[in-house]
Amino acid sequence: MTNIVETDVLIVGAGPAGAICSMLLADAGVRNIVINKYASTSPGPRSHITNQRTMEILRDLGLEDEAKAQATPQEKMGHVFATSLSGKELGRIYSWATHPLAKAAHQLASPCSVCDLPQYYFEPLVIAQCMLRGSEVRFQTEYLSHEQDAEGVTALLQDRLTGEEFRVRARYLVGADGARSKVAQDIDLPFEGQMALGDSGSLNIEFTADLSELVAHRPSDMFWLLQTGSGLNGTGVGVLRMVRPWNKWVCVWGYELSKGPPVLSDDEARAIVQRLIGTDRIPVTIDAQSTWTINQQYAVRNSRGRVFCMGDGVHRHTPMAGLGLNTSVQDAYNLAWKLALAVKGFAGPQLLETYDAERSPVAQQIVSHAFASLGTLPPMFEALELPPGATDEQMQAAVAGLESAALDAAARRDRLRAAMDATLMGFGGGHGVEMNQRYTSSAVVPDGSPDPGFERDPVFFHQPSTRPGAHLPHVWLTTGQRPISSLDLCGKGRFTLLTGLAGKLAWEVATQRVSQAFGIEIVVRAIGPGQAYEDAWGDYRKVSEVDDSGALLVRPDMFVAWRAHDHTSAAGDELLDAMQAILGTGSA
Repeated sequence: MTNIVETDVLIVGAGPAGAICSMLLADAGVRNIVINKYASTSPGPRSHITNQRTMEILRDLGLEDEAKAQATPQEKMGHVFATSLSGKELGRIYSWATHPLAKAAHQLASPCSVCDLPQYYFEPLVIAQCMLRGSEVRFQTEYLSHEQDAEGVTALLQDRLTGEEFRVRARYLVGADGARSKVAQDIDLPFEGQMALGDSGSLNIEFTADLSELVAHRPSDMFWLLQTGSGLNGTGVGVLRMVRPWNKWVCVWGYELSKGPPVLSDDEARAIVQRLIGTDRIPVTIDAQSTWTINQQYAVRNSRGRVFCMGDGVHRHTPMAGLGLNTSVQDAYNLAWKLALAVKGFAGPQLLETYDAERSPVAQQIVSHAFASLGTLPPMFEALELPPGATDEQMQAAVAGLESAALDAAARRDRLRAAMDATLMGFGGGHGVEMNQRYTSSAVVPDGSPDPGFERDPVFFHQPSTRPGAHLPHVWLTTGQRPISSLDLCGKGRFTLLTGLAGKLAWEVATQRVSQAFGIEIVVRAIGPGQAYEDAWGDYRKVSEVDDSGALLVRPDMFVAWRAHDHTSAAGDELLDAMQAILGTGSA
C-alpha cells in the first residue's frame, strides 16, 4: 500500500456527470481527481439527445461551439414511423421541437438549440477539458470502498493495470459511477421503483451501412418501425437510430429477459438489421452489440455526509424523452459551485445539503416522465386493431387496410394519427420537464410573493419566471449593438446581480459590502440605456418582474437565489441577510 494521495474532491466516474463536475471544480481552482474504472470513455453512442439546458451549461463552459460542430443539428432530428425503412411509411412527427411553433418556443426559451450528440463524442470532449483545466484524470482505476469522518473521506482504489491498491484522502467524495453505482450502494441510499421491469429487454446492434438513399430525403434521427415480434421492450416497435448521417446507426430490438441476453453472431445480428431496413441489398457491417433493460427507479435522497451521488446512479430510467445525460449534467452543475465554496471555506454544510433538496425531486420527476413516455408506443398497434402476437400476414393486412376508402378505415387512420402524435411526449414534447425546474431550499430566499403556479401544462410548456428558485429567463440584450443572451451575463462560477439603470449605483455599493463580508465575488450587471448591456427589444423589462431599481441575485448555476422588487434603504441589509442564508454561514 502506497502513501495516501490527497485532494479536495474525489470523483468516481468519468462519464458526463463526473466530467462536468470535475471541469467546473477545476475552473474554480479546486483540486480534484476523477477516476474511471474502464480504459476509455464510452465505446458506444448510448445517450444522444442534448437538450437546451445542457447546451447552456456547455455554453457557460465555453464548449457550445465545439459540441455543435460534432453534433447532428436540430433540423435533422425528426421521427418517421413505418413498417420498415424501405417499406410503407405510416406517418411522421415533428420531434425535438422541429415544428415551427415548437421551435419558436425553444428559441424564446434559450439561446441554445437541442442537438444530437452521441455519448461517445460528448465524453471525450468534456474529459479532455478536465485535463486541460487542471483536473487529474485516471482511467483503469477502480473504486473499492470508502470511510468518512468529520473532516473528510478516505477511499480505497485499485490500479487495474498493476493490481496495486492505494488510498485517496479527500474533503468530499462524488459518486458518478452509473446505474450500478457502488458509491450509492456503500452509503445505503434509499431507492423507490424497480429495475429491469417486465420480461423484455432491449438489444442494441451498432452497425455501419450507407442508408442515405432511404433517409436523406426525410432526415430524422430515429425511425420507428412497427413490425411483429418483440421489438423495443416487448412493444413490437423496432428502432433504427441515426448516429452519424447517414452511415452510422444503432438498431434496437427486443428479447425475453427470462431467456437471458442473446448471444448473436454477426449474421444473426445482420438479419435483424436487414429486417428493419426492409432489404438485404445494402451492405451492413456489424460493429458492436449490447443489451439493456427498462428501469424505473430513483434515489429518495442523493447524499450522505460528505458523499454525494449524481447521474444514472440516482435516476435510472428508460431512454424515452432523452433525459438521462441531460439530468446528469445538470446534477453536476448544481453541486459543483457548492462544493467549491465549501472547500474554500466560504460556505457551511447547509449549502451542500441543498443539493439533495433541489435535485432529488428532479430525479423523481424525470423517471416518472420517461416511464410514462414509454406507454405511448403500444396504442399505435391498438389503432391498427392488431391482436396480441399478430402474424406478419395480419400486420400487412392492417396496414393495407389503412388505404381503404371505407369509413371504418378513416376512423383507424385517425386513431393511428392520434397515437403517433401522442408519442411526442417522449420525443421532445416535454419542454416543461426539461426547463421548468423550481428549487426550494435554503439556497433560495423567498421574496414573499405567492407562487403563481403554471398557466399552461408544466410538462409540455416552458414558463419563465424570476421568482426565487426559478432558472433565470433568457432574453436577448445587446452589447456594442451586438446581441447577447441574459444568460451570458451570469455563470462562470460566480454570483451575479442584475439590475436596471435606476438601481446601478446603489446595488454596486451594496454588493461591494456583501462581497467583502463573505469573501466572494458578486458581479453587478446593469441593464439599460448607455450601459454595457442594453434592453434593445424591451424584453428584459417585461420578464424581470422587478422595477428598474430592483435586482435579481443569480447563483452560479443560473438560478435566481433572491430578488428585490426595488431598492430601498434596507435593501443592502436584505442582500447581506440573503447571502448569509444561501451560504449557510454565521453572521458576517
